[in-house]
Amino acid sequence: MDKILSARVDEATVRRIGSLARRLHTSKKKIIECAIDMYVSKIEEEQNLDVLDQTFGAWHRKESADQLVDKSRKAFRRSMTRHQK
Repeated sequence: MDKILSARVDEATVRRIGSLARRLHTSKKKIIECAIDMYVSKIEEEQNLDVLDQTFGAWHRKESADQLVDKSRKAFRRSMTRHQK
């Protein structure tokens, strides 16, 4: 799903994006998305970043799945009854 992004960008940069989009017969959106993808790839390569290394173990929890489900259900039930009189 596409989202709207609002950012203040130098006028010269806006003109460069528009000019490049016209020359390549594509949208400004595509130019910006490709530029971001290229920048991320460059940074990851330079800094040797790996998303899996950064997030490995993020799913480990102290509580069991059953405990998590029970806790979530109780919170849901409380939220459904707290405004009833």
